[in-house]
Amino acid sequence: MAGYRKLGKTSSQRKALLRNQVTNLLYHGKIVTTEARAKEVKKIAEGLIAMAVKEKDNFETVKVTAKVARKDKDGKRVKEVVDGKKVTVYDEVEKEIKKDKPSRLHARRQMLKVLYDVTEVPAAKAGRKKNTKEVDMPAKLFDEIAPKYVNRNGGYTRIVKIGQRKGDGALEVLLELV
Repeated sequence: MAGYRKLGKTSSQRKALLRNQVTNLLYHGKIVTTEARAKEVKKIAEGLIAMAVKEKDNFETVKVTAKVARKDKDGKRVKEVVDGKKVTVYDEVEKEIKKDKPSRLHARRQMLKVLYDVTEVPAAKAGRKKNTKEVDMPAKLFDEIAPKYVNRNGGYTRIVKIGQRKGDGALEVLLELV
């Protein structure tokens, strides 16, 4: 007996499909899919959430000084002339950053092997390309999703049967984070 479902796809297609659905589940909190796919996605997602819960607080905060470009009211860099050349003006800023300990860094890299990059696009038509921002999915797992499940031993997702799909009669389910 196989250890996983083939879902009628080649291995590369199957891997891409599952990565996409796991990413969407963790980003949106729920997805609608077929029962067989949901069971496979559930395995992967629960493993990632368990990893995030385990490594949630495994970091240290470090103070760092960084050079940041000075910006004017329009958000453009301030430039000044030095020796006949325009040079950007930098300010030194002290920041506190989270520095992952080795096991959390390993967990983050394991998550990045599965999760796709997510780009948030604003709903308004004006400036849709300009105002997009990248979502750090491992950070979302560590900071938002893992704290909800600290006192829970597994069972982070739920499968609710919806009914048969109109086109091919496949059983559709709602896979959601509990």
